[in-house]
Amino acid sequence: MTDTYRIFGSELSPYSVKVRSWFRYKRLPHEWIVRGPANEAEFAKYAKLPLIPLVVAPDGTALQDSTPIIEALEARHPDPSIHPSDPTAAFASALLEEYGDEWVNKPMFHYRWTYEADQVSAATRIARSRFAAEGPALKKAAAAVRERMVPRLGFVGSGPETRGAIEASFARLLDHLNAHLASRPFLFGARPAFGDFGLFAQVYEASTDPTPGALIRFRAPRVLAWCERMLAPSADGSFETWKSLAPTLEPLIADEVAEVFLPWSSANARAIEGGGERFEVLLRGEPFAQVPQKYHARSLAALRQRYAAADPAARGLAERTGCHSWLAG
Repeated sequence: MTDTYRIFGSELSPYSVKVRSWFRYKRLPHEWIVRGPANEAEFAKYAKLPLIPLVVAPDGTALQDSTPIIEALEARHPDPSIHPSDPTAAFASALLEEYGDEWVNKPMFHYRWTYEADQVSAATRIARSRFAAEGPALKKAAAAVRERMVPRLGFVGSGPETRGAIEASFARLLDHLNAHLASRPFLFGARPAFGDFGLFAQVYEASTDPTPGALIRFRAPRVLAWCERMLAPSADGSFETWKSLAPTLEPLIADEVAEVFLPWSSANARAIEGGGERFEVLLRGEPFAQVPQKYHARSLAALRQRYAAADPAARGLAERTGCHSWLAG
């Protein structure tokens, strides 16, 4: 039996890139397989859902969904760890992983499919990768991808009314990250943590698109360098204590997680529970409306369970930053 894992993914999928980054960090033997027509039958053999990334383990078992993939495999391959020993830092890392997956995906998707230059760039790259198309066939396939993806903006809450809120959120994130990364290579010190993997992948994908890519290069060059390090990260030192991380990381959690992500996630969960077809929530004083997203309600429930079992020091972080009321349910 081979000891090589197989990852079915795409360079334009943040969740695929996230999982691949974890494998590279762990130095685990793996094969990166770009999902396409040539391997569709094999993909279907293992996939329970038509979603990437799909990881096929050496024993033939299959894993899907980036966070459960990493959590399951981290238990099998704990060294080098992605979890700081400082309980507050460890909880903050999990909080930022969730924020990256569930909220920062919005500006990534928004920029990719809102502006024409970004639509054309992404659709062309997807068509070339997914369908191995070139020439006139590439142009036709890209047009089909664009036609399919642009209407999905509403599913992440992107539209003319929410454009300002989404783009302002992304700008705040870049500013906080650029300041925080001035004195460390990764979010929690000299090695990547759980939060790095979830957050970097969304920002990295945005960096590959024309509009947000230009914004990142102009506004947050340290963030761009962090994304590049995270493509193949290494453990070159230790995690820092929360005391040294707090001055620049707590403001990010207070401004973005407590005032934007958690209010949105909680409103989404209430809408799911109440059977609503659309919900509206005030984010930093501005209305934000969209259709409910069922997966996010499940992931919020998991985050609240993690918080219920958290160390008192981590609960102190939540109280200082304004996250407590949202996480306590």
